[in-house]
Amino acid sequence: MFLTVILVMLTAFLALNLYRVLGKRTGHEQPLPKPAEERAPLTVVQRPVEAIGEAREPVSRNVEPKAEAGIRAIIAADSSFDVPRFLGGAQGAYRMILEAFWKGDEEQLGWLAEDSVRDAFTSAILARNTAGHVLDNRLVSIERAVIADASLEGKLARITVRFDADIAAVTRDAEGNVIAGSMTDAVETHDVWTFARTLKSSDPNWKLADTDEA
Repeated sequence: MFLTVILVMLTAFLALNLYRVLGKRTGHEQPLPKPAEERAPLTVVQRPVEAIGEAREPVSRNVEPKAEAGIRAIIAADSSFDVPRFLGGAQGAYRMILEAFWKGDEEQLGWLAEDSVRDAFTSAILARNTAGHVLDNRLVSIERAVIADASLEGKLARITVRFDADIAAVTRDAEGNVIAGSMTDAVETHDVWTFARTLKSSDPNWKLADTDEA
């Protein structure tokens, strides 16, 4: 009998402490959910696209504001797209395409650039060879690469990159004599190149689709 009384008292004591810890609300908890029949109907509040866009963080410090909407659209269409990785690849392509053009490597230009750009490079190479000129250029450094514009039309993504680079440029004649430029003085160059790719295609490569100067 005595043991039973002790157990009853112990149970009451534990219940009281449990209530003190869990039963009281501090004012910081989320409201308890109401039963389904008492819940108010869900109201969806629609906000203008402009308001949502203004609240977003910049995509990247290497993406100019004009290009952000296009980059977001590309990311939404292809979750594997990554801005730093793309810019790294774009800088590699910039170097490879310039060196291929300087050397007159039309085969390499063929898979790095779209047909219209490749044809323009090929014409310039032909004119250079006809004149007997040889380019002895060197890309000293790429000081900056930033995405200046971007768009998505259907599955075709286009991204414009502005390159700020230093290039040492020399043109020689058929005998190797320097007729223009200097290998000791690098020239500041500002190029605007647009790369294109059909998203989720079997070809993962971005190709040069347009060139211009900043």
